[in-house]
Amino acid sequence: MNHENSAVEIVSNFLAASMTPDPVKAATFMSPDVRITFTGGRLMPDPQTITAFNGGRYAWVKKQLGQFDWMDRGDHTVVYSNGTLYGEWPDGSSFSGNRYMDRFEVRDGKIVRMDVWNDSAEWLLEPALNRP
Repeated sequence: MNHENSAVEIVSNFLAASMTPDPVKAATFMSPDVRITFTGGRLMPDPQTITAFNGGRYAWVKKQLGQFDWMDRGDHTVVYSNGTLYGEWPDGSSFSGNRYMDRFEVRDGKIVRMDVWNDSAEWLLEPALNRP
């Protein structure tokens, strides 16, 4: 397996563990000094914090994975994952089609950076945008 495909596999395995959710397993795909930035510029120290944050924002949430794009940057590989989120808000109402884009940097077999963007904040501010 070449360098780029292994980076996509690492990100894919991380996302699968994250959606279980199994933050302990998800952490095995990340460098101990990973930098995670969520929507709104929120810094997350580890996958456990991501799980806790999502637990407050959603009753539950999963990703419908779209495609993975990657590029070699010399000393690391950048992997983009896009798709949609689906699940339930804390009030029990369901949602789907919530776009997300995640950007990862993979170096030496570990995720060293993760940046997350999605439509959730906009949908919470203006519920009419949530069109399942």
